Amino acid sequence: MFLFQLLSFFLVACKDEEKEEDSKYDLSLYKRGDLLEVPRTLFTHFGIYLGDDRVAHLIPDILPVFSNNKSAISKMVTNNRLVLGVVAKVASVRVDSVADFAYGSQILVNHMDEVCSEPPLDGEEVVRRAEKLLGSVDYSLLWYNCEHYVMYCRYGMSISYQTYQFCTAVRKIVCSRMNSYLTALCGVGLSLYLGCVTPLTVLPTLLVSFTIWMAA
Repeated sequence: MFLFQLLSFFLVACKDEEKEEDSKYDLSLYKRGDLLEVPRTLFTHFGIYLGDDRVAHLIPDILPVFSNNKSAISKMVTNNRLVLGVVAKVASVRVDSVADFAYGSQILVNHMDEVCSEPPLDGEEVVRRAEKLLGSVDYSLLWYNCEHYVMYCRYGMSISYQTYQFCTAVRKIVCSRMNSYLTALCGVGLSLYLGCVTPLTVLPTLLVSFTIWMAA
């Protein structure tokens, strides 16, 4: 009896939490074709609002690799499923509710309009593009992610500012003068330690260091 009451209380609490979560977002703030943006664990996630509490978004998901259960797959994609999907490069463009898409985060609306040099397309054209691409897609964290998808739908150009910023940061780290010095020192030091200081071992090290120096 006690377990039944405890289970009933848990179910009621879950339903109340779901209602509270759903009521967190005012759907009147969004119109068809809007670009929605939310921060997630390691990056910003993007989607296109289709109307009627529906958001189309490209999201990695590992679950389809192990299961054909459409009911389970259609449920909200958790961070664990998402991260493992990124590693496995498994993703799809799917439609979720605003609450499931946002995953508890605040939503920015059309923030990319301030960043993108191209004007947004008509809302109905944005929705048409978003719906046309529904289904499984080839995923790449750097070359085709959720931002590439929404940028194509809303602005007609498949780019990702997150990818650009990441690559710029990596370039600053890898292609730096300090890194060229360290590469040369490590290469020469390793050759001395192994006792094989020959032109065939030293020249490649110097060539790599010179390449990094010129790219810096």
